Amino acid sequence: MPGMIDVVLPEDQAEGTRSQVLRWLKAVGQPVTKHEPLVEIETDKVTIEVPAPADGVLGEIAAAEGVDVAPGALLGRLLPQAAGEAAMATPAAPAVAPAAKPAAAAKVPASERMSPAVRRLLAEHRLNASDVRGSGESGRITVDDVLAAAPRGQGPGGGAAPAAPAAAARAEGQRRIPHTPMRRRIAAHMVESLLQTAPHVTTVFEADMTAVLAHRTRHRQSFEQRGAPLTLTAYFVAACVDAIGAVPEANARWTDDAILVNERIDIGVGTALEGRGLVVPVIRDVGRLDLAGIAKALGDLVARAREDRLTQADLRGGTFTISNHGVSGSLVAAPIVINQPQSAILGIGKLEKRAVVVEREGREEIVVRPRCYVTLTIDHRVLDGHLANHFMDTLVQRLEGWD
Repeated sequence: MPGMIDVVLPEDQAEGTRSQVLRWLKAVGQPVTKHEPLVEIETDKVTIEVPAPADGVLGEIAAAEGVDVAPGALLGRLLPQAAGEAAMATPAAPAVAPAAKPAAAAKVPASERMSPAVRRLLAEHRLNASDVRGSGESGRITVDDVLAAAPRGQGPGGGAAPAAPAAAARAEGQRRIPHTPMRRRIAAHMVESLLQTAPHVTTVFEADMTAVLAHRTRHRQSFEQRGAPLTLTAYFVAACVDAIGAVPEANARWTDDAILVNERIDIGVGTALEGRGLVVPVIRDVGRLDLAGIAKALGDLVARAREDRLTQADLRGGTFTISNHGVSGSLVAAPIVINQPQSAILGIGKLEKRAVVVEREGREEIVVRPRCYVTLTIDHRVLDGHLANHFMDTLVQRLEGWD
């Protein structure tokens, strides 16, 4: 129909990612207002909402739910407001209720400003927003809030909790869990990095965290009062700045004719999303931040990742990556697959107390110290073993000598 308005997937929100139509929030024939969320798109990294470009009526869905779409792809079309109202008034038009005042124009309670992931969990557990107490900013409901409110032992839909996500299709002796775009893209990226692009080599060191833990105990409360949750990962990010200063090649990438060393340090931190995969939000220009600045930026990114509020901009442009796999109990992971086109990734193992031998005044003693294994997996085209070990030695000295 002439005059229809195209709804397209913005190129800047899905650049370099695989995207799939997750859910249409409106049906054909329903009225929409400008900037009102119209369709959810799931990428390999985040779920985004595409808003209506104008007031009107949804006249056509061009990309059905579950269909892969590329940046700039046509998702649907809107009838302009006047034409849409006329179409709804004709007998042949789908029966829809008269357009009410747009909900977006009303003041929406903070507890109902929910991410797509939160809405899905509420539906799966048959909960209303009023059943859940939001712990996010201004009462926003998070994924953890929904999981905490779900009855124990009850899975999505009200039945017994299954051993796999609700989307799993059951067969005799098996559970089938369909791949999400995020999971498919993670798999493809890892295989490409490990088997087709970079020769991986891993070096393993051990760090004594006594000095870091003492510093954290002294300053944790004051940092939190400044809005900077002082996690151990923040110390590792700060220590990586020193190590990259000693070995700039760790902050570089390989090209066919040269090694390109990044002058700015943008560190991505792997963040697990329960049941959905892994994202790597990036702390920008880390070399210009002190420990408090790093802690604040890291806390903000991790919180928004778990609330499904990251944007594509938050995930782009990292020059070095940290994987704190020890938070889930792992002692050593090697090799950790390099996040292409980067040249190195740091792995942090579980912190635990260990008996070690130290020398004091010429005598050897056995003492108990908090220690963890740290690994550096490198692209051997960019770094060799000597540079990798120099990086790790600098990192460990910074951690063990924290003042």
